[in-house]
Amino acid sequence: MVRLIVGLGNPGAKYRATPHNVGFEVVDILARRHGGEFRPHRRFRVEIATVTLSDREVALLQPMTYMNLSGEAVAPFARYRGIEPGEVLVVCDDIALPIGKIRLRRRGSAGGHKGLASIIEQLGSSDLPRLRIGIDSGEPVEDLTDYVLQPWWGERRRAMERICAKAAEAVERLFEVGLSKAASEFNGRDFLVPDDPMSDGVG
Repeated sequence: MVRLIVGLGNPGAKYRATPHNVGFEVVDILARRHGGEFRPHRRFRVEIATVTLSDREVALLQPMTYMNLSGEAVAPFARYRGIEPGEVLVVCDDIALPIGKIRLRRRGSAGGHKGLASIIEQLGSSDLPRLRIGIDSGEPVEDLTDYVLQPWWGERRRAMERICAKAAEAVERLFEVGLSKAASEFNGRDFLVPDDPMSDGVG
């Protein structure tokens, strides 16, 4: 069972509302819903909140390294707490998934995500659950780094707020019914509302 939920992102105000920080947003939502409050850890480069999900105490974590070094913050904390890789759920963005889609899986490769790759490397295992949130707009991207680090505004921003809320629901459902059933309920669904202007390519 999951004991640690890691939301990936970059620390600092300028990275808020960017595609690369949806992992931070999801754990922020979980903290607000369940009475947690993020605080810096005195020993590790993380901010941590503790919540109860389906009668289980769970740590929510935001690495305070930059994205590509996430494993250097997550792995020492997990080892200190005696948390195995299979008990770590990583929430992150996925440029290979369209906006509106989320995907919950028990294990897999990093899929090109450097933050997830860092965690896999530092934990020494790819057998960790992950919840990916689609950020592909379907429009041409000249510079991927620029795209994932630029804030979204307007309707696209409002859409991602809704999608992150749905991703938080998927995490809650995981604790209620298990990963496989939660995945069957959320994977493949489109969480953009049908009349959303984004569904016609408007951003």
